[in-house]
Amino acid sequence: MMTKKEAAEAVRAAKARLGVTWVQLAEAVGRPPAWTTSALLGQQPMSAEQAEAAASLLDLDEDVQQALQLQPTRGALETAVPTDPTIYRFYEILQVYGPTIKELIHEQFGDGIMSAINFRLDIKRVPDPGGDRVVVTLDGKFLPYQW
Repeated sequence: MMTKKEAAEAVRAAKARLGVTWVQLAEAVGRPPAWTTSALLGQQPMSAEQAEAAASLLDLDEDVQQALQLQPTRGALETAVPTDPTIYRFYEILQVYGPTIKELIHEQFGDGIMSAINFRLDIKRVPDPGGDRVVVTLDGKFLPYQW
């Protein structure tokens, strides 16, 4: 049986070969682009219908469809400190602003965390005279600690 990692590699190869975008895949699957991309890279389980829609657009076989439906082992980084520059910048952001984010969440919401399970992610490009801006929205449900 094909693994989710192997399926993700097949998806990336087919996407490049066919010139399909993540947005086009999201439209075919019927889910937001961030969720669809995460699922096709192996971080979310897809339904049979979602996997079939993606595989059909990418001209991929039944083995890929089945792998896309498997329950994932979440966490895609190969090393504790990421080496890819784009991913490293998010690591750097959390190193610098993580304590601030924590303090502000606790001050505004109380003792708890932001859920990564009940979660939405959005990425958009915003034109700016000084150079286009990347706006990343992390939208998670607040979960209070219960003792």
